Amino acid sequence: MTNWARNITFSAARVHRPSSVERLREIVAGSRSVRVLGSGHSFNRIADTDGDLVSVAGLPRTVEVDRAAATVTVSGGLRFAEFTGAVHDAGLALHNLGSLPHISVAGACATGTHGSGAGNGALASAVRALDIVTADGGTVSLARGDKDFAGAVVALGALGVVTRMTLDLVPAYDIRQWVYEGLPYARLRESFDDILSAAYSVSLFTRWRTDVVEQVWLKHRVGDDERATAPASLLGAEPADGPRHPVPGMDPVTCTEQSGVAGPWYERLPHFRPEFTPSNGEELQSEYFVAREDGLAAFDALARVRDRIAPVLQIGEIRTVAADEYWLSPAYGRDSVAFHFTWIADTAAVTPVLGVIEEALAPYGVRPHWGKLFTMAPERVRALYERSADFETLIEKLDPQGTFRNDFITRYFPGNQAQRGA
Repeated sequence: MTNWARNITFSAARVHRPSSVERLREIVAGSRSVRVLGSGHSFNRIADTDGDLVSVAGLPRTVEVDRAAATVTVSGGLRFAEFTGAVHDAGLALHNLGSLPHISVAGACATGTHGSGAGNGALASAVRALDIVTADGGTVSLARGDKDFAGAVVALGALGVVTRMTLDLVPAYDIRQWVYEGLPYARLRESFDDILSAAYSVSLFTRWRTDVVEQVWLKHRVGDDERATAPASLLGAEPADGPRHPVPGMDPVTCTEQSGVAGPWYERLPHFRPEFTPSNGEELQSEYFVAREDGLAAFDALARVRDRIAPVLQIGEIRTVAADEYWLSPAYGRDSVAFHFTWIADTAAVTPVLGVIEEALAPYGVRPHWGKLFTMAPERVRALYERSADFETLIEKLDPQGTFRNDFITRYFPGNQAQRGA
């Protein structure tokens, strides 16, 4: 079995798609090793196992909107595109969405996936409560304010199977999206923070080939900015004369509406439309996070090694993420700038470049995205998270026999596995 990106062949002895939580509990209780598969949009072996691979996509569909509490409770296997329309119809909205509406809510939150916006936390920052099936087949419910909650949301699937999540909502809103082209690096350096704060959500796309950011995507929240036409220029960048795909030359038909046409949040915050498959599998991805105050210095560090980056890159994206409280979130405790890389599908060519990037960003306490490719040593990764020891303690508490461990989890969070001879 392979995942979305086709770069991982899973080693699972058995694959399950239970249709009830009761059946899921039986599977987990009867297995020595379980990992959970979300939408399959990971680029490393975080979801791999040689035991039982479980998909939660077959669990009963739950979409329960509570207007009074401003929350929605959803089954963990749902993809964002499967419930955001119902939330909007109730007059409510999520604070943000990722680039893809095709990813599952539990999987996205578990790996620290995010959208963009200087004031917008990662997708997990909306989580108010979650239900987990633990290794013995029992269930645990945690809510914001509970002792273990901050360690259980971005948890890499290491604590159990998340079956339900309750998410905080805000009043529904509309977005206008504009694309600008040709932002000179020199002008970006002059106003780095201002550009990344120029709209409710901002994405900079660059191939790291020249001294120009090819595209700037601005997603303005209607009401915050009432302009119905694009400003004439943006620090030397000009408005695109039609729809654009982030990768120059690709058909923009797959992308969400641009050119300042107002529309609901769930149809504008993602870059891609749910009715199109966003990837043909011919790519690899990496992403690295630094503190926002180090964003410009990190940009310059990457620009100095762009001769190594550009030959194996399809497109790079720069976004912002607000700080959160989750122990393993790449944005834990600090407002962040995220540097994303969509690579060509050549692992041998890309892997050395990851080391170059990681070395260039090392002075800035760089944290990798858990669901994408990176080569940083485990001890270095653990040192970047001050609550990593607490997370290992939480694993021991909820999964003392290591049912939800795999090579990936044990590599970065070994805990007491050595004493067990694991």
